[in-house]
Amino acid sequence: MIRNAIYFILIYVVFTFSSVAQTGIAKYAGEFLALGVGGRSLGMGGASVAVVNDVTSGYWNPAGLAFMDYPQISLMHEEHFGNLVNYNYGAIAIPYGKDMSFGVSAIRLSIDGIPDTRNALIDRKTGQQITDPRNVNWALDYTKITEFSNTDYALFLTFAKRQSSNFYWGANLKLIRRDIAEFGATGIGFDVGAVYMPMENLKVGANVTDVTTTLLAWSTGRNELISPTAKLGVAYQLFILGGKITPAIDFDLRFENRRSSAMFNLGPISLDPRFGFEYSYNNLFAIRAGYNDVKQFTIGAGVKLPKLNIDYSFARFSDSETNRLPDTHRISLILTLEQPKFLRSGN
Repeated sequence: MIRNAIYFILIYVVFTFSSVAQTGIAKYAGEFLALGVGGRSLGMGGASVAVVNDVTSGYWNPAGLAFMDYPQISLMHEEHFGNLVNYNYGAIAIPYGKDMSFGVSAIRLSIDGIPDTRNALIDRKTGQQITDPRNVNWALDYTKITEFSNTDYALFLTFAKRQSSNFYWGANLKLIRRDIAEFGATGIGFDVGAVYMPMENLKVGANVTDVTTTLLAWSTGRNELISPTAKLGVAYQLFILGGKITPAIDFDLRFENRRSSAMFNLGPISLDPRFGFEYSYNNLFAIRAGYNDVKQFTIGAGVKLPKLNIDYSFARFSDSETNRLPDTHRISLILTLEQPKFLRSGN
């Protein structure tokens, strides 16, 4: 049922794009970019704007990339709703000089094998192709059903700098490509982020995505605008129980008039909180829990091997046994080239 509903929506979108040419704010035009990356952050419910300090910063907060002292590579694969939606992420980042870092991140989300029935609708009496499904004699000619894919790509080019011992900032140049059947859209956007440490063990982070409003230009002539989202976060580190405890909270502030789909809203402004918790023992293993912006409880764990971090997160889409969607399991890897010759200069 879920698979058929998603297919129906996608086919409807194809018809819409083929007949409408206009420009406007699109509430969910960049929603595929909101799924998150990295088992650590996702295990904490995505509360990572002030926490992230590794290669995945290119996604969560570009300023976090400046905390790195060694080059890193990250990979993640995830399947949503069983194997219906495939989601892949990869990133590489390197420290440069005493206070800068550069990174490249890529995301691909795809739904493949979608039935295309646009040319398969016929009049059962005459056998002629028709375009109006309200025709009482309509039928499907299964020999004319083909398949298409809905695929989204995003490429992040990240720069980060340590401005002082307690202030870091960064920015993304973001390239977006969306393809559905024979239609496609291209867009370019910018993100800016910062991390400030007003006192020891306390971090305050901010990341404004699509800060200049990102334009998606479709081949049909339709243009969609992705409005800015302000992501604000706070995290604090406590050293107890033989390890380190990090509670964190983020707020996603949007201006898209997301009324019923947001946790809180005031007119066109919506607010979605995220809560996260991590306990790390001696930098060897960690356990995590969180609550994200789509009202999911998440849990996760991580282990640090020589030069390799393995992180796992789990999320459940529904608590109802009758309406439960397949659970989501995420595993990500971070390889750190932790050798003296790769150490950031000045350290």
